[in-house]
Amino acid sequence: MTSGPEDAELIARSLDGDEDAFVAVVQRHEAAVGAYLARRVGRDAAEDLLGEVWVAALRSRVSYDRSFPDAGPWLFGVAHNTLRRHWRSRPVERPVADAAGPEPGWDPWAAVDDRVDGESVLRRALALLGPRQREILTLVVWEDLTVAEAGRALGIPPGTARRHLHEARMALRDAPGMAALLTERNTIKETS
Repeated sequence: MTSGPEDAELIARSLDGDEDAFVAVVQRHEAAVGAYLARRVGRDAAEDLLGEVWVAALRSRVSYDRSFPDAGPWLFGVAHNTLRRHWRSRPVERPVADAAGPEPGWDPWAAVDDRVDGESVLRRALALLGPRQREILTLVVWEDLTVAEAGRALGIPPGTARRHLHEARMALRDAPGMAALLTERNTIKETS
């Protein structure tokens, strides 16, 4: 919970000329939005994009729906759109072989191998999802938004967001290697 005025009130104040009010909104959400960007483009690119998010949010704050007291989902939406512009502006890259796994015989630790294998399975499973399914899932799981807030961030109705989340969960459950990975992880947790 945040202390002090709600985000909607601060945005209204900023529109009335209170320059510090929007700074307070930025300070409340900077870590979460920065982490969202870093998980998608890496830390260095995220630092650059974060500034673009705040500029875009400042410019578009007049359209903020003040019936929502928390601006977090709106800011994730601004960040999502900033990422889309960033990815569209990049040159097309040639695909390279998956270099995430260690060279055979190089890594002596079985636990590291298991983690790399698990991450590879999860990465492949996430890649099978449609863009909306993947984005709803990551907003709910990584960014800790409700399904309705994730839908709001992406500009879709809550019911559609719930459907996308359900489809993502079903696709992940049925993805190759996921059942074994989840069974293995649960066994490890139970024996710990």
